[in-house]
Amino acid sequence: MKYRFRIVQIFRKIFLFIYFKINPIGCSRLMGVRIGQNCKIYGNSPNMWGTEPFLITIGDNVFITDGCKFINHDGGTLVLRKKDQTLEYTAPINVGNNVYLGMETMIMPNVNIGNNVIIGARSIVTKNIEDNLVVAGIPAKKIKSIDQYYGDLQNKSLGIGHLGRGEKETELKKLFIK
Repeated sequence: MKYRFRIVQIFRKIFLFIYFKINPIGCSRLMGVRIGQNCKIYGNSPNMWGTEPFLITIGDNVFITDGCKFINHDGGTLVLRKKDQTLEYTAPINVGNNVYLGMETMIMPNVNIGNNVIIGARSIVTKNIEDNLVVAGIPAKKIKSIDQYYGDLQNKSLGIGHLGRGEKETELKKLFIK
């Protein structure tokens, strides 16, 4: 019986890995993650959701880049269970609407991320993030408001964000490759 359960677990992991490559949103929903509309997951694997995907809520228009991780629990409790077998810390993660998670961002337990938030690459989010902010770092801290970020980008914009991939590549080569 023990081996049969292990074989089922292995096939489940293989199925989820393949399904995630085909349809990351559908696979994540199947795992229990609540995901809004118009979301994109770039790269990653189903392991990004950790062991409690059913405690994760993602709003609308959220962009999750490669290497992001959602950690709902503190595994350090395992070391202390010799003192207290009931010790457990697990908590939900909530991501608002219109959020961008930079590459390899890590979201820790009991974090709520507001609306209109940009999180810089390799940040570790340990506390709640208010609406309309750009944050980055370890731990993630406020860098600027979303309005300040928008103004900065307007000044630096190449004006080609509306182009398709091929057209954008052509324009970038004209600008940067002599």
